[in-house]
Amino acid sequence: MNTIHIFLLILAGIYFALRWGLPRGEQKATVYLRYLLLSMAAALILSPFVWLVCAVFKDKDVLMQYTFLPPLSQWSLDTINLDNFVALFSGEDTVEGKVYFWEYVINSLFLASASTTISLFFASMGGYALAKYQFNGRKAIMAFMVGSMMFPGMLFLAPVYKMIFSFGWMDTYLALLVPGACSVFGMFLFRQALMGVPDSLIEAARIDGANELYIYLRIVMPLVRPMTGAFCLITFLGNWNSFIGPQVFIQTQSKLPLPVVLNQYIGVYTQQYGVFLAGTLIAIIPPAVLFFSLQKEFVAGLTSGAVKG
Repeated sequence: MNTIHIFLLILAGIYFALRWGLPRGEQKATVYLRYLLLSMAAALILSPFVWLVCAVFKDKDVLMQYTFLPPLSQWSLDTINLDNFVALFSGEDTVEGKVYFWEYVINSLFLASASTTISLFFASMGGYALAKYQFNGRKAIMAFMVGSMMFPGMLFLAPVYKMIFSFGWMDTYLALLVPGACSVFGMFLFRQALMGVPDSLIEAARIDGANELYIYLRIVMPLVRPMTGAFCLITFLGNWNSFIGPQVFIQTQSKLPLPVVLNQYIGVYTQQYGVFLAGTLIAIIPPAVLFFSLQKEFVAGLTSGAVKG
């Protein structure tokens, strides 16, 4: 019987003690069991992140010896150190010279932020037009948009590659920003959200002399802020984790984003997986910060329209 078995027996003993050993024990035991199950679920979900944090501080010689950290009696500079981060930020020699890890972080931040901003602008404008303007062919356009979402993006990789090569955009960020400038999924999301904006509000703004751009920026978009936050978070995460596009279109080492570079570390540092895990830990920080900043808008955006008023 190991420590885990003993710990589980203690938890079960507490439940039985509450259930039959105290007045109103059934109610107290139910509350205890509820919090116990929630705590166990949270521990199970957080355990991979805890393992990652522990792994980046372990020396490469003891990385696979312990699940999390070595026993306290074995803690020393030979088992717990910052060698993984030192190797990660020391830079690597390429044909262009030494390239540092922070350059890849800046590349990913630029690509994810620029792609999110551009896609937000065009998707919201397209959704606004489909929701509030009456024109011939609107239903046909909607049917085409919904139908196009059934095809996987990999199916269009070859024709997109040919177009990018013809335009002379190979090894430039235009090859990544332009094809994803307008998201059909985003247009559909904003169209559904903007359907709930009263037409009378837009008409009143027009009567007051507001132009269409002012109505779009100052009246319509603030009303769909939850959907905007949800869309920004989804789009940023998708571009932050993008791998196929940069791998195909970018050849210069200093222009690569984090996902491609982290994949290369597995080959370069064949036995030093701690360096790869250290880079992974750093790579999840910006999306985590963005998620905690937009979590209210994200939840509100996903649940908007669930209950009709």
